[in-house]
Parts: sequence; C-alpha cells; structure tokens
Amino acid sequence: MTVNNYLKLTIPARSVNEGFARAAVAAFASQLDPTLSDITEIKTAVSEAVTNCIVHAYRDAMGEISIRARIINSDTLEVGISDRGSGIEDIERARTPLFTTCETGERSGMGFTIMESFMDSVRVSSRVGRGTKVVMRKRIITRR
Repeated sequence: MTVNNYLKLTIPARSVNEGFARAAVAAFASQLDPTLSDITEIKTAVSEAVTNCIVHAYRDAMGEISIRARIINSDTLEVGISDRGSGIEDIERARTPLFTTCETGERSGMGFTIMESFMDSVRVSSRVGRGTKVVMRKRIITRR
C-alpha cells in the first residue's frame, strides 16, 4: 500500500464545523478527479460521521474531532474520523438502520447505513468512555 498524499485536521465538535469538514475532505479528494456523484457521496458520508461525533460523542460537552484523509495507491480515498467522547456501547446495534440513542426523537438512526451505502467500506472501533473511530474507503475510477 502506497500513501500518495494525506490530510490531518482537528476541529471543535460544533455543528457549524460540519460543513467545513465535508468541504475540506471533498477538496482533498478532488485530486483523484472524482465524478460529481463521487464527491456528493463522500461529502454525505463525512457529514454523517462528523455529525455523529457532535451529537452522540460529546452530547452537552465540547470536544474535538480528528479527521485524517489519505490517498492510497493513487486511486483510493481513505477518511478516518475520530473523537474522544462517550464511545459506543454496542457497535453492531448502533449500525442497525433506524437505531438511535437520541432521546428527543430528532435523529433518524441512519448515519452508519448512509456511510455504508456511499463508501466502499466502513470500519468502526470504539471504547466506552474513550471515543470512537470510523474509517471509510472509496475507490475512485479515474476517467482520464
């Protein structure tokens, strides 16, 4: 595996930074010459992962979100989004469509499902009280 380029970004877990995070990753991914559809899918998956950190990891506290993106083997985008928040007690259950820990009913419980439908692979690791890391990959077929 060859890493051709990388990005490291740390942002406060505030909802105003969600759009910035997705735009930054989309701009980084643009070097692979993705289609508009690819960019839309990447932005949506990043939005879901970052929003999960903001809404679930820190709840009423302020924390940080780390975003790392890499270009691997000149054709694959890998994006890692991590927090040091509350963690996920049951990852398999959290990945079930429509499951949410949001008590107000304002969340659909589709975040992981959306990430999985738009990216080629999604890995989730978490430790309760220590945080969560989501690593997503998408291969970009270049039209050159």
